[in-house]
Amino acid sequence: MQLLAYETVWNRFDNNMQLIDSHCHLDDERFDIDRDAVLERAQHAGIDHFVVPAVAASGWSRLKVLAERYPNIHPAYGLHPWFCEQHSPEDLILLPQYLQHAKAVGECGLDAMCKHVSMDDQLYWFRAQLTLAADYNLPLIIHAVKSIDLVLRALKEFPGLKGVVHSFYGSQQQADAVIAQGFYLGIGSAVTHAKNSRFRNMIATLPLEVLMLETDAPDQPSASHRGARNEPAFLLETLHAVATLQDISADEVASTCYANARRLFRI
Repeated sequence: MQLLAYETVWNRFDNNMQLIDSHCHLDDERFDIDRDAVLERAQHAGIDHFVVPAVAASGWSRLKVLAERYPNIHPAYGLHPWFCEQHSPEDLILLPQYLQHAKAVGECGLDAMCKHVSMDDQLYWFRAQLTLAADYNLPLIIHAVKSIDLVLRALKEFPGLKGVVHSFYGSQQQADAVIAQGFYLGIGSAVTHAKNSRFRNMIATLPLEVLMLETDAPDQPSASHRGARNEPAFLLETLHAVATLQDISADEVASTCYANARRLFRI
């Protein structure tokens, strides 16, 4: 049964634990058929809050309606680098209206693997959102694929901004640079895959105070759910992996990462 892996993990832990999925896309149409059941499974696993970033203007109203229906879904609104060709100047005029009711700006950032959009175009939209984050005193949810150095260079133009580099999968040097910038590292399912030994070894040494746990559901499933739709309940496997690698209790990981997410997103 698909949920057996996370339920096995859950049974090892204190069922009074609280967790926040700091990055998931519950507004995705792949959840339309069973969203209530997905949320029920997550809450059974101790996950009581969900930070959900929209990625293009076409999805902002949909997420707003969803957040109004489910009080524990906390929305962020942004313009993702994958969809630069869809973005328009009018989006930057409309975005502030949504940011008045948001927990963060994003998902935004840079992606060097996104070959159909130039880095100059990506930087235009990214810098515009950095400006809005500063104007509205909101944290950022940053997508950075093979572009962390460029992201950090852009952030230095806006001192004082806070946020998280989501689904972080960089080097120790890059992790140190992100932390020095005052940003958190969003740790996702990559840590559950044994083949990622270099990354797992690094996670073993990072201070919990700079980490947040995420699924990026419905994408990036954990090791035991490879090929399946990801969902927030599977966050327990990421939690277990971090606790095992750091040789500490899952309760300690959960409580610290929970506090980190609540602090950054003001939940």
